[in-house]
Amino acid sequence: MARSKRRTTRSVAQEKKQQEPAPPSEEETCPDCKDHQDSGVDPTTKDSWIRCDACKTWYHWVCAGNGGDPDAIDKWQPCVLEKPSRTITLKPPARKSARKRTQLNYANLNSGVESDPTRWLRVIQSKSIQDDQFKRMNGADVGIEWIENDSDAMREPIIIENPEGLGMKMPSQDCTVTDVANMVGRETPVEVIVLDVASQSTSPGWTLGKWADYYNLEPSARDKIRNVISLEISATTLAEQITPPRLVRELDWVEKFWPSSRKGKGHAYPKVQLYCLMGVASAWTDWHIDFAGSSVYYHILRGCKVFYFIRPTPANLAAYERWSGTELQSNVWLGDMVEEVVKVTLTAGNTMIIPTGWIHAVHTPVDSLVIGGNFLHSYNVATQLKVLEIEKTTHVPKKFRFPMFTKLCWYVGEKYLRDLKAREEFSPRVLESLEALSGYLVSEARTMERGTEAAKRDAKDQVPSDRVKDPSTLARELRWRVRITAGATSDDEDLGRLPKKTMVNGHGIKRKRSPMELPRGPVLFKNFQPKEWDVVSDLLIEEDSRRVPAPYPSDDGWQQQWSHWEDESLGSNTHPMASVERKRNVIVKARRIDGGLERQRIERVFERWAWEDGPVDGDVTMAVATTESVGGMDVDPPEDTPALKQEEEESEEDVKVDDGGAVSVST
Repeated sequence: MARSKRRTTRSVAQEKKQQEPAPPSEEETCPDCKDHQDSGVDPTTKDSWIRCDACKTWYHWVCAGNGGDPDAIDKWQPCVLEKPSRTITLKPPARKSARKRTQLNYANLNSGVESDPTRWLRVIQSKSIQDDQFKRMNGADVGIEWIENDSDAMREPIIIENPEGLGMKMPSQDCTVTDVANMVGRETPVEVIVLDVASQSTSPGWTLGKWADYYNLEPSARDKIRNVISLEISATTLAEQITPPRLVRELDWVEKFWPSSRKGKGHAYPKVQLYCLMGVASAWTDWHIDFAGSSVYYHILRGCKVFYFIRPTPANLAAYERWSGTELQSNVWLGDMVEEVVKVTLTAGNTMIIPTGWIHAVHTPVDSLVIGGNFLHSYNVATQLKVLEIEKTTHVPKKFRFPMFTKLCWYVGEKYLRDLKAREEFSPRVLESLEALSGYLVSEARTMERGTEAAKRDAKDQVPSDRVKDPSTLARELRWRVRITAGATSDDEDLGRLPKKTMVNGHGIKRKRSPMELPRGPVLFKNFQPKEWDVVSDLLIEEDSRRVPAPYPSDDGWQQQWSHWEDESLGSNTHPMASVERKRNVIVKARRIDGGLERQRIERVFERWAWEDGPVDGDVTMAVATTESVGGMDVDPPEDTPALKQEEEESEEDVKVDDGGAVSVST
């Protein structure tokens, strides 16, 4: 059987699969046409031709066919009446798998799947939902100083019921969706999500003008429930009326680290700071995490929103990863897979800040208008990277992830490296985040060094060449300086890591030695070489032993007692006698610098205590370790020694030699 449709072409693959004869010419006529001039027949119905496989004659399908689907016919021989041996056979039906398949809409996975709201609201009625205990804060108290002084800041959502003092500017509460359409542009395309079918929820062909007309209809006149949750409004008249909260501007990576010369019209940069969200009553956004775990500010201009939150613990994030993008997403209430779900209700005038990685779903009980935005910051980078990993694991396309995330990380890393070189101080939370950030950048550098060609090319494209000239060096130096600033003292590149197990030639397992087990010698870095000391000398080594009365370190509070070094305060004549072996050594280090030299003197005292009347309950190790302000050095006590006490004193001298040969020393 051969078919043809005039003025259509076949693909190359089809031509290779089956060599078909040329279609009928324009002059050829159908033998079964009763009246070629029949004006009552739609001429387009005679565009489809079919050829008899026996006599090679072409027919109009509308004239010679039985009204069925010609694609289902395998062999077609209308001259079967002339030769009964000829038959018409059909193609076997296409094989279909009985296995259920889930069609994924990644636009929904990014922002939360829009689905039948009444279904989940009915489910919620039977679930245990906790009322929130989140902080209600005054706007004036929400700033960078709050985060620096409160270790729990930005760990859970906060609600600001009155925006006064928040440092935020918003349109008037009289602002309507029609006003939004007029200020942004009525012809602006907008992604509208319809709530009938979760897997096919994006409704194409909408403009803001069409959306405003729909939104202004009476609820009974709306054909379906629709929602707009991704209208980016920067560089519009509406954006001129909006300023995010002061805290957001103080933390936002894009605001702080993306070069101002590369923002604005004509430049590509992450535009995620200004969104307008518009939803009608009964809209529901299913469980989701904002892209890259970004934090969110959320201000209600009109209406009301009800949030359902799940805390981003490792167990809850693992449950979310199992649930997201699978059949569970349409059949299982995520709240059943976690410990607790918390409910928050926001009304007009309320502002909420959602921290990194919080899993949430949103219900819209009445028509609502919201202004919000996303931002990354330096106080929980590890969770941001964990969410990025979940996005990769669940195969979320790049277009639905945080735009230019890796390039932004390079800008951030480059600026923090300059700050660390300038000896600026950072809180432990920031240093912890910088450790995670440097690890991510090192992994990107390794991809550029030893990844596949495609991976190398992609990783290099993410490096901002205007600021980062040598990404491998930058990443490793950042990691080294972060660890030194955080208080570590080893010069080894693997500083601060737990010993790992690695395969040896594919056979057996060999434990990777820790920095203390490695032989002393010059420290080698692939892309960074710390400054070395020119001279390291052991000036004094002394050993002695003595006997003194001292208590066993077995009672409660012995740690505090033995952490002080005054021997006379340790015990009295009522305590048993202990033998003390004492070792003392002094090390001096020196190196030349521009305009002079630097010198360090380190004194170490080790003591081993043993009691004559019996063993001590458990091993005791007490150490005092300090970080050198120039260079780095291990200062560790011997291992596996019972009741060990260590003393370390450091002094640092800057020696300057002027042109006249005079020497000045400052300690």
